[in-house]
Amino acid sequence: MVSEVIVLIPARLAATRLPGKPLIDIAGKPMIAHVLARAQAAGVGEVVVATDSEAVCVAAEKAGGRAMMTSAEHQSGSDRIFEALADLDPERRIRRVVNVQADLPTLDPADLRAAVALLDDPAVDIATLAAEIRDPAERTNPNIVKMVGSPLGARRLRALYFTRATAPYGDGPLHHHIGLYAYRREALERFVKLPPSTLEKREKLEQLRALEAGMRIDVALVDSVPLGVDTPEDLEKARALLTH
Repeated sequence: MVSEVIVLIPARLAATRLPGKPLIDIAGKPMIAHVLARAQAAGVGEVVVATDSEAVCVAAEKAGGRAMMTSAEHQSGSDRIFEALADLDPERRIRRVVNVQADLPTLDPADLRAAVALLDDPAVDIATLAAEIRDPAERTNPNIVKMVGSPLGARRLRALYFTRATAPYGDGPLHHHIGLYAYRREALERFVKLPPSTLEKREKLEQLRALEAGMRIDVALVDSVPLGVDTPEDLEKARALLTH
């Protein structure tokens, strides 16, 4: 029986701040191998790396995973996973698609499961993650994307907006958005066919395209933010965490 869930990891080598990022060694393994293992440990469905690099394919397969080549022309990870999905499942048996960024080597598998579980609600188009901001400096840091949401329960919110600004105003928690997405298949297909939206271009946040189009995004609150490896400093943190 084919699982109705697939986890896709879009990976490209052309990162500007850390060229060749998926292949960078962390604790004796390339970063893509760590991300692959974390996604597999979630146990929600098959995990496939979608890449434009033969070397990344080889590294993923050497780590015991599955990988496939996709176009080098894609502008975003969502475009890349949409191509991969169409090639992997032309019969459209897969109903839920998880997009895991290839630079999250410390991702908690339980957090991935929490995002997928939100799609049990048929009203939800897209599910994602957030964690409460604990460091006061992060409240005003534009590199920390904030999720503004309306509570639906102790560990769940409905997303109203995403922003690089400090929001919402007033007393209370702020939430750091974590860029992992679980899509209903029809939602992913609709999303990638939409043109970039006004607020998406202004904030430089792709998920705003979905909200501006009236799509519903729910958010699972988790306890910590996985380390995204974007800079040499992030890389050293990841090496320290995963070596020990």
